[in-house]
Amino acid sequence: MTRLIVRPYRPSDAHAVTRLFQEVYGGHYVQPDVYLPNMISQHNTEGRWQSMLAVDGADVLGHAALCRDIPSNTAELALSVVHPAAQGQSIATRLGQELLMKSDALGLKSISIKQVTHHPYTQRMAGKIGFHSTGLLPDFVPSPFAEPLPETIVMGCHMIDGHARPLPDISWPASCRTFMQHLCSVFGTQQDKASRPAMPLQIKQQQHRFDIVIQRWNRRLLEQIRQLPRHWLISARLELSRHFARDMHSFSALGFAFTGLMPTPGDNGWFALFHRGVQSRSLNLHCAHMQRLHDDLQQNANAGSVAQNACQASELNTQQLLEANSRVSAIIGRFKVR
Repeated sequence: MTRLIVRPYRPSDAHAVTRLFQEVYGGHYVQPDVYLPNMISQHNTEGRWQSMLAVDGADVLGHAALCRDIPSNTAELALSVVHPAAQGQSIATRLGQELLMKSDALGLKSISIKQVTHHPYTQRMAGKIGFHSTGLLPDFVPSPFAEPLPETIVMGCHMIDGHARPLPDISWPASCRTFMQHLCSVFGTQQDKASRPAMPLQIKQQQHRFDIVIQRWNRRLLEQIRQLPRHWLISARLELSRHFARDMHSFSALGFAFTGLMPTPGDNGWFALFHRGVQSRSLNLHCAHMQRLHDDLQQNANAGSVAQNACQASELNTQQLLEANSRVSAIIGRFKVR
């Protein structure tokens, strides 16, 4: 084996990168672009991806990239993959460190990461290179490991030196105060800004769930969300503001659980994450705050299922009682006729 080298992507690497994803994930990786070498080259040529490789001679053994929309001063550390024969050499960590060192020169202010929860390695690696876990995205993508349950993701954020993404300086609800104060200690605080550029209301279906993005809501929108079908699994992103305590109470009344924060697309601001409906599962997460969010979500989902079953049972019992009363009335009617 020759000496392992970490270097930037070259146009001639595209087919080897595709082969690497095929060897590790088969056809199950959630980003289809990696299966088309032309797409890999196109993204890197246009600056949407900044790929870094770990190579041993002619063999590509590792890949990771900074992915962003152009123009943008934020990016995501993603597409991290290491060949099984090279695992245990901290290759993913080295690739991530190299990319983070390039971030300032690329004009980036913050980097996000989506950490898989199927295994703890990605979460340990993210913490090692300076990411802080901020929130959960439950049942977010089909499992790249061909598992029956979709993959839950831990969101992480890393601020480039000299830049900040503060949270509003407010009093946090007791149920999440420890976690939110922790994030405040990491990212800082500022007085909430009352006016922001308008953000359109969005709702999209993603696989088996519905994603809703909300900047501000009112009673009318609250009622409309209340009337959505009960069986829908919904992930909601609401811009974090000084009204968080009120917003959290309103979402809780609709059966949603709070699952943390994620950065907004711009260079400032946060989304508060809320989720309704989730697959029942046990996860052992590297971050204690994320573990608490997951456990609370599972308890909330179980409580909601029990309440819904009780409601359905009540409705069934009421219907049975009405049918029984109808039969009794019919019998009494026949006796009266006689």
